[in-house]
Amino acid sequence: MYTHVPPAEIESRSLAIIDAEVPDPRPFSGEEWSVARRMIHTTADFDLLRHIRFHPDAVRAGKEALLAGADIVTDTCMALAGIPRRRLDPLGCAARCLMNDPAVAERAARDGVTRAWAAVDEVMDQGGADIFVIGNAPTALYRLLERIREGARPPRLIVGMPVGFVNAAESKELLLAQDSIPFISIAGRKGGSSLAACVINALAELVRLS
Repeated sequence: MYTHVPPAEIESRSLAIIDAEVPDPRPFSGEEWSVARRMIHTTADFDLLRHIRFHPDAVRAGKEALLAGADIVTDTCMALAGIPRRRLDPLGCAARCLMNDPAVAERAARDGVTRAWAAVDEVMDQGGADIFVIGNAPTALYRLLERIREGARPPRLIVGMPVGFVNAAESKELLLAQDSIPFISIAGRKGGSSLAACVINALAELVRLS
């Protein structure tokens, strides 16, 4: 039966339901649980808890980057839209997506690569970014890791969770195999722009509450 819930209570009730349905001992605790719970809230998919992966320094690195006014790059306009300015502006942070940049389209056509790949090259050629948010394109994550191996400035955090059946799981395996760059990821095929964006929102909320 449909139950009317005051708008201001919907989110808090949702989070309380998640807490109740994932009793202790939970797979994550503290601030990691806050981020993981937000991911469950975004998808209503409790199976994610088996696949979420945190680098040991990920939450700390993400919060510090946001407090320092992070330059955030997303791989899709959808992920960009999922990170509202009301969360970033108080921290002096900015988010951008280069997928519709004419220079990126030209570069992709010239080099015979995806626009996601070309966008990473464009960002890295301009000096890199503090946080990369990749929820859709395995080619973006693969190229980012490749450019870092070649000597480009690494970000302070990679939110790497491209979704799909072609190279999504494989690109994330490469991310999980390294330990020098903090990451928040999802092993396997699952992921998506909304998930990647909600991680930044969760970190921004942790900063607000700290």
